[in-house]
Amino acid sequence: MTSLYFAYGSNMLSSQIMKRVPSVKVIGIAALHDWCVNFSKKSIDGSGKANLLQKTGFITWGVLYEIEKDGISELDEIEKGYRRITIRVIKNNSETTEAQTYISDNLIDKPVALDFYKQKVISGAIEHKLPEEYILYLQQLPSRIPKAT
Repeated sequence: MTSLYFAYGSNMLSSQIMKRVPSVKVIGIAALHDWCVNFSKKSIDGSGKANLLQKTGFITWGVLYEIEKDGISELDEIEKGYRRITIRVIKNNSETTEAQTYISDNLIDKPVALDFYKQKVISGAIEHKLPEEYILYLQQLPSRIPKAT
């Protein structure tokens, strides 16, 4: 049994999701209406990770993957701090379908990602040829270099 998984953060990058769940298959790109992506999920390193917040009129683009049931269980383990929800997305062929994705209520005060993480998100968007204006949106989201330890 398989499910559809909508990736909008670093899992858009095929090399990352395939490392995590080797059985995934790319279906194509999809649009999620009335949700906005930002870097508001609090990470253990104090930076922000990709998260979805409801926002009327906004479209979040992402990658739709087909994933085996055990693959979803693997992702649940990997995506600590997120909870899995069911959403409705519009595939590139204009067909609406249900998919699973992850959101978090564990938010940081200032939604700022680390530069390398933000670059993974952008690289995934470029790899899957998301709309240019959406890639520009991702590029303008705030990020910073990691603090020296």
